[in-house]
Amino acid sequence: MSSGPIRVLLADDEHLIRGALAALLALEDDLEIVAEAASGPEALAMARAHRPDVAVLDLQMPGADGVRVAAGLRDEVPGCRALIVTGHGRPGHLKRALSAGVRGFVPKTLSAEQLAQIIRTVHEGGRHVDPELAADAISAGDSPLSAREAELLELAADGAPVAEIARKAALTQGTVRNYLSAATAKLGAGNRHAAVRMARERGWI
Repeated sequence: MSSGPIRVLLADDEHLIRGALAALLALEDDLEIVAEAASGPEALAMARAHRPDVAVLDLQMPGADGVRVAAGLRDEVPGCRALIVTGHGRPGHLKRALSAGVRGFVPKTLSAEQLAQIIRTVHEGGRHVDPELAADAISAGDSPLSAREAELLELAADGAPVAEIARKAALTQGTVRNYLSAATAKLGAGNRHAAVRMARERGWI
């Protein structure tokens, strides 16, 4: 591992939050913000270009969520460790994140100092999972949904039409319908809205 500063990529589609975080983390002597991104695909492209040590990823971003970006990093930039920061972490997200090789999973309520320390922990090969999120995940039990089914159910949560879900997930409308039907059947729900409600109650999305 290099003795220079820890090279950090920040990815968050909320420019104000990302800018403030970049400014605060840059005050730490041992951290260097080498790239910023506002979407999942941009985060992957920036990681390939700049080869950061740690990627701090917002969970929900356009194009690809933080978990999908983390899985991409594991394959394409294996030297980069992923840390997910979320404003609405649910147990299902945590389980997906850990299976994608994410080293840290924390709420956005952290202070910049706390986040800086967690970046150091992750960089050194450690893990950091918010204790409340971990406890919720353990109590929720295992989800029957695949990662893609959970992702599409979440996109459907606000009543979005299939066309919009398909655009956000970069899938065809037919494929989206198939995934949503499969998820609804697995949960024994009457329709996708009921499936969303059930999955949320159990912490699977």
